[in-house]
Amino acid sequence: RDLTEAERITVNLGGDVPTVAPGGIANTGIAVQFAQLSSSRQSDAPAPPPETFGAYTKKGAKNTGVIGMIDLLIQDLDKDMTEGKTDEEHAQANYEALMADSAAKRGQDAKSLAQKQLAKAGLEGDLAEYADGKAAASSELTATLKYIQSVHSDCDWLLQYFDVRKEARAQEVDQLK
Repeated sequence: RDLTEAERITVNLGGDVPTVAPGGIANTGIAVQFAQLSSSRQSDAPAPPPETFGAYTKKGAKNTGVIGMIDLLIQDLDKDMTEGKTDEEHAQANYEALMADSAAKRGQDAKSLAQKQLAKAGLEGDLAEYADGKAAASSELTATLKYIQSVHSDCDWLLQYFDVRKEARAQEVDQLK
């Protein structure tokens, strides 16, 4: 049989001549061609496998099985209990320090409150004294203003009738002569 151009290229690249299935696919007359190409890569050795964690070593008999797992659980439990104790001791120490600081703060606050109450009582006493002094001064001022008003009205009367009284005196002096 004659080779087609595609078959010649396949042969030139080192492949086998395609085989035609008898009668095509399901006797439809459609030819199926299988081509196999060979390349220079196939003759090379395969690439080495990727690196792993190292060579496999079997664990000792002590670490295998149920007993080894129980030993690991015991170790983990001991470690957790030790950490728990340490954490509890630190937490207790922090709590006691907080309570001591709080007690000292409450004592200082109580002293400060007592001092402020004493200062407030002293200021309220001073305020009461100043209020009494103001009331006394206000009544004295009112009395002084009334006195000034009465003196002022007397002066106004004297000034208003000064000329009349002067004439009356002058006439009286003239009559006595």
